[in-house]
Amino acid sequence: MAPRQGGDGGFDGQLPFYSAAATSTTLVTTPGGARTVSDMASTAIVLTVPGPHGDREVRLSSPDRVLWEESGVTKRELAEYLIEVAPAFLAANGDRPVSLQRFPGGVDGEWFFSKNPPKGAPEYVRAVDVVYPSGRRHPQLVLDEAAAVVWAAQMNTVVFHPWPSRASDTDHPDELRIDLDPQPGTDFADAVRVAGSLRELLTEVGLTGFVKTSGNRGVHVFAPIVPEHEFLDVRHAVIAAARELERRDPDRVTTSWWKEERGERIFVDYNQANRDRTMAGAYSPRALASATVSCPVTWDELPEIDPGAFTVRTVPERLRTTGDPWAGMHDTAGRIDVLLQWWERDLEQGLGELPFPPDFPKMPGEPPRVQPSRARHSED
Repeated sequence: MAPRQGGDGGFDGQLPFYSAAATSTTLVTTPGGARTVSDMASTAIVLTVPGPHGDREVRLSSPDRVLWEESGVTKRELAEYLIEVAPAFLAANGDRPVSLQRFPGGVDGEWFFSKNPPKGAPEYVRAVDVVYPSGRRHPQLVLDEAAAVVWAAQMNTVVFHPWPSRASDTDHPDELRIDLDPQPGTDFADAVRVAGSLRELLTEVGLTGFVKTSGNRGVHVFAPIVPEHEFLDVRHAVIAAARELERRDPDRVTTSWWKEERGERIFVDYNQANRDRTMAGAYSPRALASATVSCPVTWDELPEIDPGAFTVRTVPERLRTTGDPWAGMHDTAGRIDVLLQWWERDLEQGLGELPFPPDFPKMPGEPPRVQPSRARHSED
């Protein structure tokens, strides 16, 4: 069970109270005594979740439902995990628009995204208007406290995808995010080597890189930035960094959008920098068989770690013993001016815009969204 959060944001060593129902009622034990909650539809528990406005009670239906079949991790374990890691999770993902990737039948089944607040959402779950690539404006969920995160787990959310911008200024990212994606023939160790080179490059342009596992084979590198540029500018900064990385290490790095051109290299997925394109947040579980977590690590430990060792069952103890490597990440922020200068330099040398994702509207200066081999075939 998860320790309770103390008033200073730390843990006071107590455990959240819950009890499960074997019949149509649930007996919930609280610090003030006991009461009975009717639940005629299904077995449920109620978790008492500490937060900035005091304890909140969050109902969790079907707590023993197995979400990760291979590892046996249940819905209740997911909720308890989220309570335990809540301070670090919210520091990274709170106060941001977030998309919830939900798996009603477990991670081996079908899934869908929830972006807008559903009817009946509790009052402590808020929303903020965002603009999507289509130009449409719509409210998107924001999670501000642990109870809201557990509420998302109640809806079978497994993966949390936060925007790189704050709820107060959704159009201007305060994080530059770079996704290093191993291609067939490469692995996590290859991504780690490229991440080290990327860290040096970011330092060169005045940015401080923070690193985490993707929860799978990849590596994510984030850098806090001053929120003064809109998404397209930040995308161009990421492309400039990716091209320079590729230029310095062409045998290991590629910016090729088309898989047939990537080879056995690490793909720098620049399109993750687009508006409404997100990756799994720090401390978010992943929908993989072993219930891995996208886990922040230090640069010193990165070369030695096994990304599969960071799971819903192991990360809470890691946080208790080693702390959060991303604590204080946003104490200082850099600027992307040098990267934008590199972007302009590359434009002058004939390197223009790169392809956008297929669901985006056609963008100015974008090359044809045609696989190169098909384009050559049509020319023949």
